[in-house]
Amino acid sequence: MASSPKKSSGNDTGKALKSDHMKARKWLSTKVVEDVFTDEIALFKPRFQVDYQVYLKRLWESNPEIHSLLKNAADLESARDAMYSYLEKAERQVFAVDNDLHILEKATVREAIRVFKSIIGPVNEFRTGVSALDVLWKLARGERDGLKSEVSVGFLLEFTHLFRAVIGKSNIYIEDTEIKKGIPDFLRKKGREAATARMEILDDLGSTVHKYFKKYPSGLEGEVVEWRRENRMRILRHMDGSEEDWENYVWHLKNVIREPGPLLDLIELSPERKKAVRKAVENRLAFGITPYYLSLMDSRLSVAYDHAIRAQVIPPEDYVDIMSEHKADRDSLFDFMGEHDTSPVDLVTRRYPIIAIMKPFNTCAQICVYCQRNWEIDTVLDPHAMASRENIDRALAWLDEHKCIGDVLITGGDPMVMKNSQLERILDILAAKPQVYRIRIGTRTPVVLPMRWTDETVALVARYHEPPRREIAVVTHFEHSYEITPEAMDAVQKIRKTGISVYNQEVFTVENSRRFETAKLRRDLKSIGVDPYYTFNMKGKEETRRYMVPIARILQERKEEARLLPGLDRTDEPVFNVPRLGKNHLRSWQDHRLVMILPDGSRVYEFHPWEKNIAPIPPYNYVDVPIYDYLEELAARGENIRDYRTIWYYY
Repeated sequence: MASSPKKSSGNDTGKALKSDHMKARKWLSTKVVEDVFTDEIALFKPRFQVDYQVYLKRLWESNPEIHSLLKNAADLESARDAMYSYLEKAERQVFAVDNDLHILEKATVREAIRVFKSIIGPVNEFRTGVSALDVLWKLARGERDGLKSEVSVGFLLEFTHLFRAVIGKSNIYIEDTEIKKGIPDFLRKKGREAATARMEILDDLGSTVHKYFKKYPSGLEGEVVEWRRENRMRILRHMDGSEEDWENYVWHLKNVIREPGPLLDLIELSPERKKAVRKAVENRLAFGITPYYLSLMDSRLSVAYDHAIRAQVIPPEDYVDIMSEHKADRDSLFDFMGEHDTSPVDLVTRRYPIIAIMKPFNTCAQICVYCQRNWEIDTVLDPHAMASRENIDRALAWLDEHKCIGDVLITGGDPMVMKNSQLERILDILAAKPQVYRIRIGTRTPVVLPMRWTDETVALVARYHEPPRREIAVVTHFEHSYEITPEAMDAVQKIRKTGISVYNQEVFTVENSRRFETAKLRRDLKSIGVDPYYTFNMKGKEETRRYMVPIARILQERKEEARLLPGLDRTDEPVFNVPRLGKNHLRSWQDHRLVMILPDGSRVYEFHPWEKNIAPIPPYNYVDVPIYDYLEELAARGENIRDYRTIWYYY
């Protein structure tokens, strides 16, 4: 398909391809550095090589006083009393005049104390059915045989960092020369001299951003465009198509790849993914890739930039196994968001006062592995996907009974796979309702089938955009800079020229969560006219667990990477979609709190409903993926784990 990277023209993109791949292959040989940042460096070793006793020793060395208190406590309640007394004393010390810690380190101490108190609270033990304090107490007394379950290295690392944090030894700022009460050089100076002193700091930060951005090329870069032109020609030869066919979205829909054969002929796959695709098809799981989207994949595994693209549509084997095993009960098992319980009438979902979701078309141009509604879709381009006219009319009529609903999201499936006439009928009826002031179209076609946005289609949708009476908005789903192509840009620009805004909802997964990877996506989206809108923390669907990222990482990304971009480039909000309830803004401390750490290293968060302070809706407890497991995966991908060392202090 595409030329090998070795035959590239020699620019930064081509030179970096092989280098990145080699880094990923060499992760096991990385030298272990023993310092306060690198407890997690043993992640570079396979699990069976990890020395558990070393981590246990470090846990107690991180805070000898806590170790002594736990070890000498006669029973669990004595240990609890000792911990509360210790934490109250530590909190008072933060406010002492002679406390020599930097004010920012003091802030970390206060947050850590708050979290620690929450974790050892009896009510949180009752609600979660787990006592982290009991685990710590028994470990301190050498009573591992008395533990109910195995204690992971992830658990030990969580408390190693928490123990350090409550005494002001998080060492977040250790590389800064001013780690106590000192004032940075540029604040001691005035005028041009002060500005000059600060420029060095800002230049370093700016250079860091650009250094990372080079790791993540977009599909707009000349060399990538050329590779994909070659991909396109090879796909057309394989499918006996023409250049004219390529511009026709109907041709793409007719030639969606649903079998292993064409896929294996056109790109290189790992043995595991080959097996997974075959099993998915054999078990009649929803699987499909448009020819256009296939052209975005590098033909060789060694290229490495298309990982996020492949991961969206080529399932891992464990996903296939779980989905196959639960085909009969998937409607109840995989409905993580509780759509059954928030659907007052067929085709409608409602969780908010003035917003409703309508789903008239129950399939897509291709199937995303981690789709929130993977339990609903039987097959790609299912001929029975279109809801009956009676059901659509009933759903639309339901809106007349609830006139407070003014914002309607048409989604699915993907409504832009419907025929224009079908879409037009729904828009006609919605637009005639006086209370409807906004119609959103949720579609992935700008990413997976940009040629769907013909002049005729754009004109049709634009007919209903009548500011200020009614707004039409397109909400799409780019996941990675590598998906941003000239074709996608053309589709977006066509839409934008009619006055319609285009927004992006990114799902934050292991595939786009490396340092500055999502920041680069934001920057590239803005360059083609797409506004970042939401970044969704991927939530606990067991079949897609390997895609999930700890909440701490999305908080870290927002503070340490997105914050370095201009405000116009970071208009998205990081959110957690609480099952049955709705979205919570993750950077709002009022909406969630850490209440427990499980023996496997998972954090348990209590999420408050968006209605907090409005209505007394019960909170929701969520079990996150362990930070340790996530860092282990990053290490396997060649990442320098030291770059992520502050992740433990995001609660």
